[in-house]
Amino acid sequence: MTRWGSGVEGVSAAQWSAHRAGLDEHLPFRDFEMVRRRADGSAMWVSISGTPIFENGVFAGYRGTGREISARKQAEADIERLAFYDALTGLPNRRLLIERLNQAVATSARRGCFGALLFIDLDNFKMLNDTRGHHMGDELLKQVGTRLTDCVRAIDTVARLGGDEFVVMLEDLGTVEIEAAAQAESVAKKILVAVNMHFVLGEQQHHSSPSIGVTLFFNHQQSVDELLQRADLAMYQAKAAGRNTLRFFDPVMQAAASARAVLEIDLRNALESQQFALHYQPVVDENSTIAGVEALLRWQHPLRGMVSPAEFIPVAEQTGLIIPLGQWVLQTACAQLVAWNSSANTRRLTMAVNVSARQFRHPEFTTQLLDLLRISGANPYRLKLELTESMLLNDFDDVVVKMGELRSIGVNFALDDFGTGYSSLSYLKRLPLDQLKIDQSFVRDVLADPNDAAIARTILSLAHSLDLSVVAEGVETPGQRDFLLKIGCKAFQGYFFGRPVPIEALALPSGQVLN
Repeated sequence: MTRWGSGVEGVSAAQWSAHRAGLDEHLPFRDFEMVRRRADGSAMWVSISGTPIFENGVFAGYRGTGREISARKQAEADIERLAFYDALTGLPNRRLLIERLNQAVATSARRGCFGALLFIDLDNFKMLNDTRGHHMGDELLKQVGTRLTDCVRAIDTVARLGGDEFVVMLEDLGTVEIEAAAQAESVAKKILVAVNMHFVLGEQQHHSSPSIGVTLFFNHQQSVDELLQRADLAMYQAKAAGRNTLRFFDPVMQAAASARAVLEIDLRNALESQQFALHYQPVVDENSTIAGVEALLRWQHPLRGMVSPAEFIPVAEQTGLIIPLGQWVLQTACAQLVAWNSSANTRRLTMAVNVSARQFRHPEFTTQLLDLLRISGANPYRLKLELTESMLLNDFDDVVVKMGELRSIGVNFALDDFGTGYSSLSYLKRLPLDQLKIDQSFVRDVLADPNDAAIARTILSLAHSLDLSVVAEGVETPGQRDFLLKIGCKAFQGYFFGRPVPIEALALPSGQVLN
């Protein structure tokens, strides 16, 4: 053990063991992050790269360089705290709940164990806000959060979705459905008792009650969104039953299963009959001049009219239809780049295209895109692929390799919906990125919510330190634009500058049509 290896902080036992194993193999290392102590005892994060030194076959130290990364680590911690925890109660918020629920569903599939979701809504909460003020409502929510936490195990999750809505996620309820249901019901009844006990708000007592919806989950039978929807539906059944009670999800509530089957058939027909089109939303610079566009997929159903991407994209992902659909999007986008290249007014425009996780992970994705760029003649420097943070949860090294191959010929990469995921933060410096896009959920209330404003500032600071550009999504008002511009954002996208439109309706500020 060397001075370097003694008193290591900020590194798990597994991380340190893996690192030492690499040293024992005489392998150089890069960007190993750990906490060191200054002379005054204060902690600082450092990133170390070097080559191990051996004396008589025994590890004696290393030769290399280190740099302090405390500011970056603090920025990452700030983003995690602000993005994943409710500021009022300190509980996990929707984003963190969904992340944990995804993990729980995967664990359920692996172990064959049931889990449960409890959707909790406080009865008559609005009346408290209206009669005694929002500060008393906030105090009640904090106390409810504490009581809910006291009702569950350490392995379970209590989250606040917003307003007076809470979700409890129970894991590892056993392999027998009826026993799992009994455990979930027992916890729900415990919550009913706990929340029904009087609260002290100021100098007065207050009585509240919850309505609780319960659904079990097992394996990958339902998506995370479907599970939340089921629990929510069951909660409304509890409301309808007179409040202050619980109800389990009834499969009769779910007509969506048959609707999904119909949608899948229609989706396959749409691909064959070319019912899809691209609409383009402008991305503008600090002077409100169009610098590029984002290509957005639209489906004009012959009977239903325009079908929302939020409805058909998940089905395309689940069925694998996203592969041919995504290829069509790239082909169409590249063809438009070629058309724009013939005019001095449009040849500098960039084209951003969303790429799904399943599409990007396809073994032939890189080869197919390289062939497409070569055959079409599209300028790869004008093509920008937008990836989501959730894409980085698995196969990170493979993602980095693919990004590197495409970036080497000029293709740009943007990380979409930044701030809504967590795992990517620790890997951000390893990704060959060009741009971060601040998720519209932070932009929407950036003028009213101090947390969202803080997140926006932190993302801009982090991006600047990594030499990445930033686009703020979902800008709808001049106030939002002005605030973001003031804190250093120089590119924007949203309804304030233009809605997604067909190519023939897309125009420069001068009024020149881009076709």
